[in-house]
Amino acid sequence: MKTSDYIVGYLKEKNVNHAFLVIGGFISPLVNSLGKDKNLEYICTTQEQGAAMAAEAYSRITKNIGVAIATSGPGATNLITGIACAYFDSIPTLYITGQVNTKEFAGKKGPRQRGFQETNIVDMVKPITKFSYQVDNPEKIKYFLDKAIHIAKSGRPGPVLLDLPIDVQLAEIKSDKLRNYIPKKKEIDYSLLDKKVNQTIDLIEKAERPVVILGAGVKIGDAETETKNLIERLGIPVALSWGGIDILQYDHPLRIGEFGVSSTRPGNFAVQNSDLIISLGSRLDTRQIGNCPKTFARGAKKVILDINYKELYKNRGIKIDVSLNYGMRDFLNNIKDKKIETQNLSFWKNKIEIWKEKYPACLPEYFEQKDKVNPYVFIDVLSNKLKEGDIIAVDTGNNLSWTMQGFRIKKDQRLFSDLGHASMGYALPASIGACFAMNKKPVICITGDGGLKMNINELETIVKHNLPIKIFLFNNHGYGMIKQFQDVWFKSNYKASSIDGGLGNTDLSKVAQAYGIKTFQIENHLALNKIDDVLNYKGPALCNLELEPNAKVIPKLEFGKPIEDSSPLLDRKEFRENMVVSPIKKI
Repeated sequence: MKTSDYIVGYLKEKNVNHAFLVIGGFISPLVNSLGKDKNLEYICTTQEQGAAMAAEAYSRITKNIGVAIATSGPGATNLITGIACAYFDSIPTLYITGQVNTKEFAGKKGPRQRGFQETNIVDMVKPITKFSYQVDNPEKIKYFLDKAIHIAKSGRPGPVLLDLPIDVQLAEIKSDKLRNYIPKKKEIDYSLLDKKVNQTIDLIEKAERPVVILGAGVKIGDAETETKNLIERLGIPVALSWGGIDILQYDHPLRIGEFGVSSTRPGNFAVQNSDLIISLGSRLDTRQIGNCPKTFARGAKKVILDINYKELYKNRGIKIDVSLNYGMRDFLNNIKDKKIETQNLSFWKNKIEIWKEKYPACLPEYFEQKDKVNPYVFIDVLSNKLKEGDIIAVDTGNNLSWTMQGFRIKKDQRLFSDLGHASMGYALPASIGACFAMNKKPVICITGDGGLKMNINELETIVKHNLPIKIFLFNNHGYGMIKQFQDVWFKSNYKASSIDGGLGNTDLSKVAQAYGIKTFQIENHLALNKIDDVLNYKGPALCNLELEPNAKVIPKLEFGKPIEDSSPLLDRKEFRENMVVSPIKKI
């Protein structure tokens, strides 16, 4: 059989049902093989960036490998932004690129280029992939497919890339003669893990104001159920990173909310006033802890678990009392049967509830806004209307901050964005990938006018497949997040971020209509009932939300300031005097 036919069969064996691609000359053999297989559907996007992002989102929802395919040269380089999205958010995705005939290679000492559209994509993507390799021998195709997918899914997951010259794709091979890749087993020091878990338990038993932080690593490690069981057994309040925001539903009694520089106050107040932080699967980047690590959770002991050793010690100002360089399941399996005696946390929990009641994301006065739509009000109303199990993809920008601050997560909902790379234009192709992953069930896409323009061409893909994607467009006619930055640093001089500063102002509803998409318009709060019309519409729909051009994210820590400036220190005397004295709780 041809190598290209073998690859398609291999992917099907890995339970891949869709591949996202743009065809080109040097990848046409593989695409032709895909076209002959009715069990693996290829989805034509209009640009390779859309394919890369769709495949990444497909992986998030299926919890399996996502696949994107492109030709050589510009086709391959157009994948790069999507590859970076998968890399920084640890999403296992396989990218396959075509390449010129092996006889046309320029070689390391040759000219810049010999073959038409020859580009060294393998070296280009090495910094943003876990593994990239050019397969120049068809007899090794199984070995490198095995190796790539194993690496993509193991440890801290991430993207991999295989570059396939056209003559390799066309080569005749004997599938029963192909060599397997046998990965080396990683030795885990379980005795050291046991020691560190016991140290963690000792800190838990002494803590009066503990907080558990849950990050995306909980989901990536496929450990959500077990993690919920642990925190419910401990009864410790939980703060969520944006990557882990959908782990606990909104009304869970232990859920504080999100924390970080663009998050609401209760989560930050709790984290900053804690005496113990147990961070599970969160990389604690500067968007969470601020630009001054030493002020993060200033009086707390810190237990941090991360499967990537380098993530544990990147913030040199943070003193880690117990570092756990293990996977989530290793930790959970060790601690699940151990006896733990906790302090009475009644006052601490009550204090957190007071903060939550006093500082909601959507203030009552926001509903009184007469002109335009207040984004917090919209998110409040939308989240109330969405159902359990719904999928919500969000773009980068203020629309993401408003959503993360105000959205009320329900059971089994998935709310995600490309948080690490934070690329404008992500939500639309990500919605496409998620929709196929859900067998064309409705997906909610939240984006801004700036982000939509980045990949607006993928509206064609949505229409082609009649995908029931509901696009809610936060339209403030500019780059709201950049304008808020310019307020602080450049005296509100909105160069290149507003209409007056140089941006265009296309009627995006008319663009959507030109593609054949049903559109809706919400100008103010009186029209919010149209949300139901959008959600109930059978096909794809775009709803334009008119926002005030200067709508802000509130609260938001000013860039460069330590996060402690926004978090009042809980009075220690007050805390001790209000502690409920009762026997230690045994669990």
